[in-house]
Amino acid sequence: MMNHCLALMGNMSWLGWLMPLAILSLLGLGIVALLKYLFTSAKPATGASS
Repeated sequence: MMNHCLALMGNMSWLGWLMPLAILSLLGLGIVALLKYLFTSAKPATGASS
């Protein structure tokens, strides 16, 4: 399976390597942004709120 994928990516020249890397990097940036949003927006409720 891996050899088939590498052969297909080799036949597509640089675009075959650029697109998976771009998708993975965008996915990683999305996960990081989501985690940052979740951890920075959670404000601890300490004390009495008036």
